[in-house]
Amino acid sequence: MPLPLPLRNALTELILDALHAEGARRGLEAVAAVCADPNALEGAGALPAAFPRGIFERRDGGWRLKSGFKTFEAEFADRAERARRLLHLRPFDAEDPPLEVAMVAAALLFHAHLYFEVHELLEPYWLRAEGGDREGLQGLIQVAVGFQHLANGNVSGARALLHEGCARVLERTLQGVSLDPFGRALERCLDRVLALGDDAPRLFDWNDVPRFPVRAV
Repeated sequence: MPLPLPLRNALTELILDALHAEGARRGLEAVAAVCADPNALEGAGALPAAFPRGIFERRDGGWRLKSGFKTFEAEFADRAERARRLLHLRPFDAEDPPLEVAMVAAALLFHAHLYFEVHELLEPYWLRAEGGDREGLQGLIQVAVGFQHLANGNVSGARALLHEGCARVLERTLQGVSLDPFGRALERCLDRVLALGDDAPRLFDWNDVPRFPVRAV
């Protein structure tokens, strides 16, 4: 289920900031905590400064998503907890790291199925890139958004972006890493999505998503 823009954007900003900022990481941990137990922070003192108060309210003695977002509580909580587990003990990156470092963070987000966050993380690098690097980054971004569409139930959007992204990464290298094996695996993955038809969002095996192409640093 796609999150409403206020929830999606607030959580994405917090997750990306938590890659490099201790305060944001504390804010993310607080969000995950109150999603699991609205009273989790009672008696803990002031909320972290990065806690996104704009999407929460005090209700029934605890912190809860605003009542208009009730339908999305489970999805929001799941994404917040996945991000918290991913970043809990991870060393902080620089605020604007080189692409090689950002690609490692993108791989972690991708493997945690935080696909929209991959898009947002890599887009600034794509805007600054040229030539083959720009094409490769665009392909990776399209693939991430394609899988996000699939998770959201948008089958036609998933097919289109996975197809376009796959074409851009085949036979291409980025930061000394061959994207071609990723592209070949994506071709097989896309075949499975196509074979499932309109049932793809329900029946797709997310274990079939290929590993993000990255060189360990």
